[in-house]
Amino acid sequence: MKIIKVQALRGPNIWSIQRKKLIQMRLDLEEMEQFPTNKIEGFKERIEAMFPTMIEHRCSEGCRGGFFSRVERGTWMGHVIEHIALEIQSLAGMETGFGRTRETKTPGTYNVVFSYTEENVGLFAAECSVAIAEALIAGTPYDVEADLQKMREIRERVRLGPSTGSIVEEAVARNIPWIRLGTNSLVQLGYGINQMRFQATITCKTSRIAVDIACNKEQTKKMLDMASIPVANGSICTDEEGLADTIKKIGYPIVLKPLDGNHGKGASINVTNWDDAVAGLAFAKEYGKRVIVEKFITGFDFRILVIDNKLVAAAKRVPAHAIGNGNDTIQQLINTINLDPRRGYGHENVLTQIDVDRDTEELLEKLGYTLETIPRTGEIVFLKSTANLSTGGTSVDVTDMMHPENIFLAERISRIIGLDICGVDIMAENLTQPLKENGGVILEVNAAPGFRMHLAPSEGLPRNVASPVIDMLYPPGKSCRIPIIAVTGTNGKTTTTRLLAHIVKNNGFKVGFTTSDGIYIQNHMMEKGDTTGPLSAEYILRDPTVEFAVLETARGGILRSGLGFSRCDIGIITNIQEDHLGLSDIHTLDDLARVKATVVKSIKKDGWAVLNGDDENCIKLGQDLNCNVAYFSLSEDNDFIKKLCAEGKTVAVYENGYITIKKGEWKIRIERATHVPLTLGGKAKFMIANVLAATLASYLWGFKTEDISLSLQTFIPSAAQTPGRMNIFEFKKFKVLIDFAHNASGYKGVEEYLQSVDATKKIGIIAGVGDRRDEDIRECANIAARMFDHIIIRQEKYLRGRTEEEIINLILEGIKNSGKTVTYEIIPKETEAIRHAINCAEEGSFITALSDVVTNAIDIVQEYLDKENEHGLV
Repeated sequence: MKIIKVQALRGPNIWSIQRKKLIQMRLDLEEMEQFPTNKIEGFKERIEAMFPTMIEHRCSEGCRGGFFSRVERGTWMGHVIEHIALEIQSLAGMETGFGRTRETKTPGTYNVVFSYTEENVGLFAAECSVAIAEALIAGTPYDVEADLQKMREIRERVRLGPSTGSIVEEAVARNIPWIRLGTNSLVQLGYGINQMRFQATITCKTSRIAVDIACNKEQTKKMLDMASIPVANGSICTDEEGLADTIKKIGYPIVLKPLDGNHGKGASINVTNWDDAVAGLAFAKEYGKRVIVEKFITGFDFRILVIDNKLVAAAKRVPAHAIGNGNDTIQQLINTINLDPRRGYGHENVLTQIDVDRDTEELLEKLGYTLETIPRTGEIVFLKSTANLSTGGTSVDVTDMMHPENIFLAERISRIIGLDICGVDIMAENLTQPLKENGGVILEVNAAPGFRMHLAPSEGLPRNVASPVIDMLYPPGKSCRIPIIAVTGTNGKTTTTRLLAHIVKNNGFKVGFTTSDGIYIQNHMMEKGDTTGPLSAEYILRDPTVEFAVLETARGGILRSGLGFSRCDIGIITNIQEDHLGLSDIHTLDDLARVKATVVKSIKKDGWAVLNGDDENCIKLGQDLNCNVAYFSLSEDNDFIKKLCAEGKTVAVYENGYITIKKGEWKIRIERATHVPLTLGGKAKFMIANVLAATLASYLWGFKTEDISLSLQTFIPSAAQTPGRMNIFEFKKFKVLIDFAHNASGYKGVEEYLQSVDATKKIGIIAGVGDRRDEDIRECANIAARMFDHIIIRQEKYLRGRTEEEIINLILEGIKNSGKTVTYEIIPKETEAIRHAINCAEEGSFITALSDVVTNAIDIVQEYLDKENEHGLV
C-alpha cells in the first residue's frame, strides 16, 4: 500500500460541517485492493489480539463488535486503516471517533478520513495506521506501544496546557470561536474587533504592573504586610553572610526559594541546620541570583483561586508521597502509585506520574533512606518538596470549607496586587478558621495560576474555573464575533466580494476582505496573491481593527484544509459551472456543488444563503439547507423565481433595466443597471448577476436601500478596484479589455458582452490551463473562435503536467471545431503577445486579453497607455 497524500482539515469541510478537525489520507491499496480482510488468513484474529478494545467500534453495524463483524465478512483495507487510526489515538489518551472511507474515481485508491484532537498526532497516526495494517496482513510483530508513546510525546509538545485548554473548551461550549496564535499557548477568542486574548491564565485584561508585583515576592510581601495580611517572616539573600543574618533574625526551620522562581523549582523546605541552609542557598541560586529565606510554617499547603476579584476555588495540595506497607521498597511503592489509571504522562490525566529526580533523592537522603528502603506500615514518605501537580502531587478540593473571613482575605489580596486571575498560596492548619486565629500565612501570590488542581482534584468536587474567565472576558451583551459574508462560486466571486466590501465600507464599517488578488483591510492591500483559502480568512479574523469580514472562498482552499471560519452570517454562491473538473476527485458538477455547499452549510441558523436562481445546481442545494435561503435571477419571468414570489419570499431580479428587490409582489427598485458602472452600461449581463448577488446579500443584512444604491453607483470598475474583471483601456484608435475568464462560462460572459461592442476587428489573446480536461480547453477555444476575428495563442505558464505543444494543439482543435474561419498566430509569451497585438492594432480594433496573470497584462497595457498620453503615440 502507498500513501499518496496526507492533509489536515481544520474547519468545516466536505466531509463534515460540525467535525472540523479531520485527517484526509489518499491511499493507494495497490495489490491489497484484491484482498479484503476475509481473504487474508488469520487477519481477524490478529487484529482482535492487537486491539481488543476495538470491540467497542460499532461501525455501520450500529452495535458493539460491529467493526469486527465487518472484518469477518470482508472489508477493504482503507476501512481497516481508518479504524486503526482512530483506535491508536484513543489508546494514546486522545479519544476520538469519527471516520469515513470512500473509494475515489481511481480504482483501488481511497480517501481515508478520520478525526483528530491534535493535528500533528493525527498526521503521525495516518502513517502508523498503514504500517500497523501491513504488519497485520503479513503477520509480523509490531510494537504498537512505541507508537503510542511517540504520540503522547508529540501531544505534550504541541497541545495546549490544561489551563489554556480548559478555557478554550469553555469557549467552544459557548460557541465562541478561537484561534491559536503561533505554536505556544497564546490564544485569541472571538474575531476581529471583538477578540480577546489570553496565554495560559494571563489575559489581555491582566495588569502588567500586577504581574510584576506578583513575580517580585519581596514586593508582594511588603504590600500584603502593609495591608495587615499575615505573611511569613524572612528576607532576601544573595550570599552566605545575608543568609546567616536572616537565620539569626527568624531562626530555624526555614524555607529557601529563588525570588523569581515558579513551579517550586529550586525550593528547599524545613531546613533545620547551617549546612543544609548553605546547600539550599546554592540550589536556589541555580534558578535566580536572589533567594528568599522565610520561616518554615507548619501546616498544609493551600491554593486559593480568585477570578475577577471573586473566589472561585480552593484546594489543599499534597506533595507526591508514598505510604509504606512494611513489604515494598520505596521504588516499588512508586511503581505501584504510577499504575493508578488516573496518573499519566505529562498532563494527559488527572494526576501526573511520579519521577525520581534530585529533589526526591535529597529528601530520601535527609531521612537516611534510599529507593531500596522498605518504609514501615503507614509511614508517609514525601517524594517531592513542593506540592505541584506537575511533579506528581495531589489536590483535594476544599472550596466549600473556607471560612468567610478567609474568602474576604483572598478577594482583598487579588485587589491589592491587582490581578484579574490570581492564585494565593496559603500555609495553614486549615481554612475553616480565620488565618489570624490558626496562625496561617500567605506564602505567595501568583500570576498565571494553574487550573488543573481545581478542574480535576484527586478528591472532592471538580470546579469549572474556566467559566468565570469567560464570564469576565465576555460579560452578558458583549459579542465575540463580527459579521462574516462568505462568497463562493465558479465565476464572479472576486467582483461580488469587492462590491460587497465597498457597500459595507460605505455603511461605516471597517471591512476586511480576501480576494484572488490579495488581502485587504479598508482597501489597503496587506498581502498580494491568490488569498481565497482558510489562512487568508483567518488573517482577516485575527485583525483587531476589522469590524466586518467579506471573504472570497474558493474550491481549492476548501478541499485543502476546510473553511477558515466556524460559521458565517451570509453565504453566497454566484454560480456552479464546469471548471477545475477532474482535479482532487471533483469530476462532475454534483461533486463541485458538494464542495461549494460547504460554505452555505456553515451559515448560522438565522443567517441567509444567497443563491443563483438561474443555476439548477444552486436551486438543488437550496432545498437542503438549515438556514434562510434567498435567490437572485436575471429574469423576473424565471418560473422558479415566480413561484418564490407567489409564496411571499424575498428575491433579487433584473427587471425592466433595474436592479430590483422583490418581496412577494412588491418591488423595491434599487438602481437602474445603466447607472451601475460595474455593468458596463448594462451590457455585461454576468456583471449584473454579480450586482444582484451583492445587492440581495446587503439588503438581507439590513443595509438601507438608498445606501446600497449609492454604493452601486460609486463602485467604479478599474484595474485598481477590480483587477482583471472587465478592465477596459481606451486608446485613441482602439480599445483593450483584460479579463480573468478562464473557463467556458467566463468565456461565454465575455462573448455576450462583445456582441454589444462595435469594432472593425475583434482580436483575442487566449491560453489553455494544463490541469483542465481536454474538452474544457477545446470548449474555451471554440467560444473564442465565435467571438474573435483573429486569435493570438500564447502558452508559457500553467502547463501543469502537459507540454506547451499539447495544449496549443487542443486549442487549435477547438478553433477548428467551431466551423468559423478564424485567423490565428502563436506567440508563446504573454507579454510579447500583448505587445504584438497593440503594436499591430488597426483603427477601431477591440483587443481582448483573457489573462490568467492579470497583473502582468495590466502593467503592459498601462505602460502603452501612459506612453500614448505622454507622447501622443503608441
